Amino acid sequence: MGLLGEKEEYMKALRMGQKVYKELSAAGKNPYPAVLDDILADCPEYSVQDLPAQEIPVDRVVGTKSAGRTAAFSAGFLPLLEIDSEFASKWVNLCADHLSDVGIRDPILCYEYLGDFYVQEGNKRLSVLKYFGAARIASQIKRVLPPLSDEPRIRAYYEFLDFYRDSRLYDVQFRRPGDYAKLLAYLGMEPGQAWTDWDRRSFSSRYFYFKEAFNSLGGSEKGLRAEEALLLWLQVYPYRLLGEMGTKELKKTLTSLWEDVQTAAEPQGVKLKTAPPEEPKSLLGKLITPAPEHVNVAFIHQRDPAESTWTRGHEQGRQHLERALGDRVSVKSYFHADTTEQAAALLEQAVAEGAELIFTTTPQLLRPTLKAAVKYPKLHFFNCSADTPLSSVHSYYCRIFEGKFITGAIAGALAENDRVGYIGSYPILGVPASINAFALGAQMTNPRVRIALEWSCLPGSATEALLKRGARVISNRDIPVKDPQYLEHGHFGTYILGGDGDLVPLASPCWLWGKLYENVVRSLLAGAKTQKKGAVNYWWGMDSGVIDVELSDRVPESLRALARLLARDLREGRLDPFRRRILAQDGTVKNEGLEGFSPEELLHMDWLCENVEGRIPEYKELLPVSQPLVRELGLHPEQIPPEKEAQP
Repeated sequence: MGLLGEKEEYMKALRMGQKVYKELSAAGKNPYPAVLDDILADCPEYSVQDLPAQEIPVDRVVGTKSAGRTAAFSAGFLPLLEIDSEFASKWVNLCADHLSDVGIRDPILCYEYLGDFYVQEGNKRLSVLKYFGAARIASQIKRVLPPLSDEPRIRAYYEFLDFYRDSRLYDVQFRRPGDYAKLLAYLGMEPGQAWTDWDRRSFSSRYFYFKEAFNSLGGSEKGLRAEEALLLWLQVYPYRLLGEMGTKELKKTLTSLWEDVQTAAEPQGVKLKTAPPEEPKSLLGKLITPAPEHVNVAFIHQRDPAESTWTRGHEQGRQHLERALGDRVSVKSYFHADTTEQAAALLEQAVAEGAELIFTTTPQLLRPTLKAAVKYPKLHFFNCSADTPLSSVHSYYCRIFEGKFITGAIAGALAENDRVGYIGSYPILGVPASINAFALGAQMTNPRVRIALEWSCLPGSATEALLKRGARVISNRDIPVKDPQYLEHGHFGTYILGGDGDLVPLASPCWLWGKLYENVVRSLLAGAKTQKKGAVNYWWGMDSGVIDVELSDRVPESLRALARLLARDLREGRLDPFRRRILAQDGTVKNEGLEGFSPEELLHMDWLCENVEGRIPEYKELLPVSQPLVRELGLHPEQIPPEKEAQP
């Protein structure tokens, strides 16, 4: 090219650097590369390891080790010094080497911290290669290892160290624990499995094209991360397609997920709505959000009502919806979405048959629901689950802990030996809140009461274990619908073991799915916005009419009156079961009693009250039949091994 040409390249790079500098300065951001020494000032305890020389992704180099020459570069390592400087002369010479047969071959020396790199020697080499769009650069690396802590970013980094040991790749850097395991599962690989050279080349190549499509949509400029977008993309599309799609097609698929990508990246991505959506009150609101006259509704179920009480409850909810809204709705149910393939087929069938609003009624159906929602963005999709950071699919569940508080109060009053048994269902979101609410309700009527906790998702008979522990009042699973017949069989609700061995039913929370479905559909018919902007979890309770407590006629009238009083105050918002001084099992104060917990704190509660004797089981202890649900809604998803994808 000749010296003049290299100087012209420098001037172009300089103008680009000055532009970046001005834009960042105007936005109040640091216009220079980050400085590792400044970052480590807040992390005094760390160790340094030498790594083998290797090529690293250029876009992972974000700063310098020290502040010495930082002012020579803008953020992104574009030059800032004038053309007549010694710095510019050296940059121009390196540019000539890069454009010649010689090339830039000497490795840079850099420090790696939390997956990013900070240059100590070779910053001008890096600047030239970044300017010309090089993907990788040869490097000598010193790894700065922070002390292990419970901070999510640090835990994720230590998971990266295992990932790096097997893959020797720096391409992806997740911030959330558990994401490396998810990636491996999507790739069809096992943790601890060493990558072959083909595995590395294949993934690096596919991810490079994915990141190009991601950046073309402005992902990096918006502070999003390509690797996190990839995880979401892999929920919808198999990994093999990443190597088969052209750039245009890949960009199109990513565009269809873009709202979800942005939502999933938000720190508080999921908004818990504890009451039904508000309907537009003004004429203007109704004109802006036009209301349909009629809506076609579909329900997609695993199993069928004859074999599943869960499905039976939702089907009774469907029947309530039809009775409540009459000819304003057309409703159809689809059963046995028992596998991913069956679920996908039933979703397609529902769409083909005109469904406009689709409810999938178990958390295990979330992924096929997302695939359908991305494919049919004009339709409305809801999944019965919690805390799903998606815009395309809204989730819904019920605050069953409110009913548990009432049945706990009944149980405590009738526990003559101050011991009550509780059979937990699954260690999933919301369940510890139900256990604790029950324990607090029992403590309200019997300050001496102890709650013996066992789990139906573990091997053995939970009921027999509780009887051996001295419990004669036992809380079992909740009845699926408001029907007193369920209480009579001893498999549902709270009951007493009578002197002759009979089970005497007392009470149980019950799910009123029909009221929930009626609320959602009425809101849609009234023009309320229920979809498509941000991740929303509808988590409704007694004040919305979706939870109630069924009482047996065996309950003494005084306790029936108490139960009705508590239910009234819960419905009217005058009672919060958790607004009191609360101690956990380890003696820590969880609440001083001045206020209650937020919905997010209740949903993610992972501790037990001091009067509960038992523990929350780990995933590996669970019966195989219980693991799929816990994989979707587990309290600590990062600790649950994801299901490996089958690779064709």
